[in-house]
Amino acid sequence: MEKTWRWFGKKDKIQLNMLRQIGVEGIVSALHDIPNGEVWSLEAINDYKNYIESFGLRWSVVESLAVSEAIKYGGKNRDQLIENYIQSLENLGKAGVTTVCYNFMPVLDWARTDLFYQWEDGSSSLYFDKAKFAYFEIHILQREGAENDYNSDILQKVKELKNTLTEEDNNNLIDSVIVKTQGFVNGNIKEGDLNPVAIFKSLLALYDGIDKNQLRQNMKYFLEKIMPVCEEWNIQMCVHPDDPPFSLLGLPRIVTNEEDIDWFLNEVDNPHNGLTFCAGSLSANLQNDVPKLAQKFAHRTKFVHLRSTNVFENGDFIEAHHLGGRGRLIDVIRVFEKENPDLPMRIDHGRLLTDDIDKDYNPGYSFLGRMLALGQIEGVMAAVQNGMSKQ
Repeated sequence: MEKTWRWFGKKDKIQLNMLRQIGVEGIVSALHDIPNGEVWSLEAINDYKNYIESFGLRWSVVESLAVSEAIKYGGKNRDQLIENYIQSLENLGKAGVTTVCYNFMPVLDWARTDLFYQWEDGSSSLYFDKAKFAYFEIHILQREGAENDYNSDILQKVKELKNTLTEEDNNNLIDSVIVKTQGFVNGNIKEGDLNPVAIFKSLLALYDGIDKNQLRQNMKYFLEKIMPVCEEWNIQMCVHPDDPPFSLLGLPRIVTNEEDIDWFLNEVDNPHNGLTFCAGSLSANLQNDVPKLAQKFAHRTKFVHLRSTNVFENGDFIEAHHLGGRGRLIDVIRVFEKENPDLPMRIDHGRLLTDDIDKDYNPGYSFLGRMLALGQIEGVMAAVQNGMSKQ
């Protein structure tokens, strides 16, 4: 697999010459300065591509050409937004950038409650605390009916949190859930927005009455509209699994498990409609056997994210060591090196190590933590390839 790295553009504190030196071959990035729903011009795409190539790298994957909320919930302007999306895809195809990762998650791109969960060695990871998220829904958002989505054990913990969390704790939770994890990836809310909770609640309201079946049909509508331009320019569309892979905020999630993946691949049965295989997201669902899913969907996978999680009995999960956890990355790598070895791959969500602290990196995207993970994964890839060559 091609070793790639998610890079957030010229403003990223991690520079492209640094990445070339640690063995990165391809860049995963996007035109982050262009608002969601607007057309990516061919000129802007080529300028960005040429800049990346000037460092001896290639723009391997677009992550993400974001799908606007109105496309997801079926708003009145969705057809115009889809036309804009098609024009951007055509321009990417003309520039030769042909793998596009996207997601179809309502409102939240991904969710964590703790961005700096401490390990005993002093490093930190992203963490999802189910009780904290329930507290966020019930007492900060005050979402109607939120209590019905949680069992009595979680609700008891929510009561305890209500008596212990301070206003500063509440602000940190808001920052973690709906600001820090969203704003740096063309999210709906960015740092500096006034009253992010009110903005967030207004976004949730757009999905009133949208159930799982309707969201699926909206995804199918979108995919059917864009497949002709994908066929013309050989664009490989690859949806990212929902993160976390279960319902949040009363919103449906439609890319969480084997049945979900089967559905969208079969409903739009086109070789240009594919999957971003994120071992981390899929591993956070206890029902998923991650290597088994890799084997089943290897030939419809266009892009691989290698990370892993540990999941606890109460529903919490944490980013695991890249050689451990439920993601079983060694087995996953073995599958893809055998079945689809030319795919771009990137490591994801490395730990924050001591010398990464205060560098102001985007959450989950430290330099040293990801470099450590890349070294581990590169070693596994080499061992797998060596074993295959001896068979």
